[in-house]
Amino acid sequence: TAILKGPEDKVNLSCSHTDSNYYMILWYQQSAQNTGLKLIGYVRNTSPTVEDSFKGRFDVSGDAAANKMAYLHFPKVTEAEDSAVYFCAASEHGMSLWYTDKAEFGPGTRLTVLDPNIKVTEPTVKVLAPSAKECEDRNKKKKKTLVCVATRFYPDHVTVFWQVNNVNRTEGAGTDNRALWDKDGLYSITSRLRVPANEWHKPENRFTCIVSFYDGTDNIRVNDTISGDLQGNKTMNTSTQTAKLAYSIFIAKSTFYGLVVMVMIWKFQVSSLQM
Repeated sequence: TAILKGPEDKVNLSCSHTDSNYYMILWYQQSAQNTGLKLIGYVRNTSPTVEDSFKGRFDVSGDAAANKMAYLHFPKVTEAEDSAVYFCAASEHGMSLWYTDKAEFGPGTRLTVLDPNIKVTEPTVKVLAPSAKECEDRNKKKKKTLVCVATRFYPDHVTVFWQVNNVNRTEGAGTDNRALWDKDGLYSITSRLRVPANEWHKPENRFTCIVSFYDGTDNIRVNDTISGDLQGNKTMNTSTQTAKLAYSIFIAKSTFYGLVVMVMIWKFQVSSLQM
């Protein structure tokens, strides 16, 4: 899940579990700058604890045993410190959790604290056709790479996927790990789709890049579509035919010159015998 909030807003996250053996719920933060998890605090039965480094910024509460619920409270969010992904985890025991005990994690909630000076903006999406000079891959199977460029959006809550003739395509697709931040505060991201050349050279095929953008309320889909290019196939076939013709002319000339040389040698041998 994702949440967009403005600076100074209050935020409350909740976590629940269904295992009666679990009586401890923990809260973790994973910031964009640090991939590691930081323990914020935990509720053991009904007793809350907040780590020293997070005191004053967060509160935890709940009943992890009877109600199987816990809450993480943000009295006042700030853009730099609080934009992160938050996870909750349930465990049977207490302090031994950090050594051997198993913890069941939830999927996480991404919180983005918006810059008040930047308007929430959906992306502009464009699909770029493959390069005509694209090389063959290592398996010698000709491939073509389509590139999808999504630009000038804020915030960076986007998911990119591809369709070929309205059917989702994951094979050969790859997207940047994260969106790039521009100097004006907006984001951009690229995605690529590798397809067989013979699939690209069919004009009836339609290749669509879809960008799902979360604006704080809804997931908005923005897309662009490009059709296959028959002309490229014609050009390739013409080039192949030209090469074959040139090779045939070369073979014919070589054969002709070979015959001329053989005739000259034969005449020389006959002349020598007569002398």
